[in-house]
Amino acid sequence: MVSKKAIPDDVRAEVKACVAQFNREVVKDPHRYFSARFRGKYVYFDRDDYGYIGPRARVTYTGDLEQWEFAIYKYSDERYDSNEWMFPGAGHIDGTIEGALRAAMAAYP
Repeated sequence: MVSKKAIPDDVRAEVKACVAQFNREVVKDPHRYFSARFRGKYVYFDRDDYGYIGPRARVTYTGDLEQWEFAIYKYSDERYDSNEWMFPGAGHIDGTIEGALRAAMAAYP
């Protein structure tokens, strides 16, 4: 179990590298891209769409780089929901950062 302490710096660097690679290889648009914000044990994924920045998803660090817990951002409730699994892209969730980004991109194209 991971405490509320911050995600280690080496893990943060790995997440940032994964997000950058995803933007280069999958998004492929310099005006639309994902970014990562860190708070405690959470990583929040936002997407910038031509200057409009909005939340998409959140993952929780479990201590394992391949087993992040996922929560989609629900605009209807204005909150992150880890129990919501009925949305386009839910099949991409596999515990990885890339899976979380793919799910967020499919949910909010």
